[in-house]
Amino acid sequence: MRNLLSISINTKEKTAWVEVGATLGQLYYTIAQHSRTLAFTAGVCPTVGVGGHISGGGYGMMSRKHSIAADHIIDAKLMNADGQILDRTSMGEDLFWAIRGGGGTSFGIVLAFKLELITVPETVTVFNVSKTLEENATHLVHRWQYIADKIDENLMLRLFMKSIRSPMHRNRTIQASFTSLYLGRVHDLLPIMQEKFPELGLIEQDCIEMSWIESILYFADLKDESLDTLLSRTPASIFDRVYFKAKSDYVRQPIPVSGLIGIWRFLHEEGENMGEVQFSPYGGAMGIYSESETPFAHRAGNIFMIHYRVARSKPENDELESHLNWIKRLYSYMTPYVSKNPRAAYLNYRDLDLGMNNQSNTSYAQASVWGLKYFGNNFNRLVRVKTKVDPSNFFRNEQSIPSLSSWYNKDIRRWSS
Repeated sequence: MRNLLSISINTKEKTAWVEVGATLGQLYYTIAQHSRTLAFTAGVCPTVGVGGHISGGGYGMMSRKHSIAADHIIDAKLMNADGQILDRTSMGEDLFWAIRGGGGTSFGIVLAFKLELITVPETVTVFNVSKTLEENATHLVHRWQYIADKIDENLMLRLFMKSIRSPMHRNRTIQASFTSLYLGRVHDLLPIMQEKFPELGLIEQDCIEMSWIESILYFADLKDESLDTLLSRTPASIFDRVYFKAKSDYVRQPIPVSGLIGIWRFLHEEGENMGEVQFSPYGGAMGIYSESETPFAHRAGNIFMIHYRVARSKPENDELESHLNWIKRLYSYMTPYVSKNPRAAYLNYRDLDLGMNNQSNTSYAQASVWGLKYFGNNFNRLVRVKTKVDPSNFFRNEQSIPSLSSWYNKDIRRWSS
């Protein structure tokens, strides 16, 4: 699949055909070569592959303004289990619905997506303001929860928290970094921040104006590199050159200060820069679409998504089990503060701890354990689509959508309601 690299941009129609072996960096670079004001809304890691990222959702720094990548798929080419290559018309709307957030690997082999591009200003503004516990980080993080999903939708206030060595003391502290993109100029951004989040104390000197494509480098920790770096398939930043375990959650009610202090204890326990908790705000365009419009069900009502991450430079670390145990304990600790019935998770942060099956005949009951977390009420429709288009369960993985007819011999019409 990595050889399917073709990207074709139509600036007049504001569309792009991109084969799924291309990376996000290659897609962004190609768009920027054609226009200063066309862009695409997707993730921040340039070496992530287009196919898996977009078919699983595709959250990014412009999602509060333009939603996720999957919401901008307008056509696709897919090979089914019979070797036929289908487009949107020939595959039908049910299958086309399924691959826009339900993952592509359960239903066939997605070869290419046709994407609707978005329009961005020629100049955008970025900033990264970091505060430690000694600089009132706990209060700022707590206050952020009441602001981030309601502030101007042109502004993405993303939050990264980790344990660091205090610059002022020998002991460790917690650092909260407010890493942000504003789709506009700094003189428009500052009044918004002064009105909605004055506690952060943002000033003009904290902000940098640049083009959208330059912001891609900035958020990938590649701000001193040339744009050609985006064409590389090898991670260039230290951020990407690690082995890590991740889990995810969704938050619908603000976490109290006592809950945040518990997170700080976990981050201190794991050590400097190795454990990280990321809060990614929703609101804005994320709440425009209904939960059932695509399989991506995480819409209105979510304040933010949590990404838990523990990283190591080598996969054979002697303390691997203790690090994995750390993230599982943190996940357990967060139970009272996150979504329930089901406890939701983001498909693109694939988490095999939620359950898996390596057999060819994954049962509905087994798959529903993770399926309801990833897709909510859309899971049953995904099962019906799978049963229709791949009844033999030819396309499968540890957490694929099951085909009812591959294990259930009775009339499946009762699942059609």
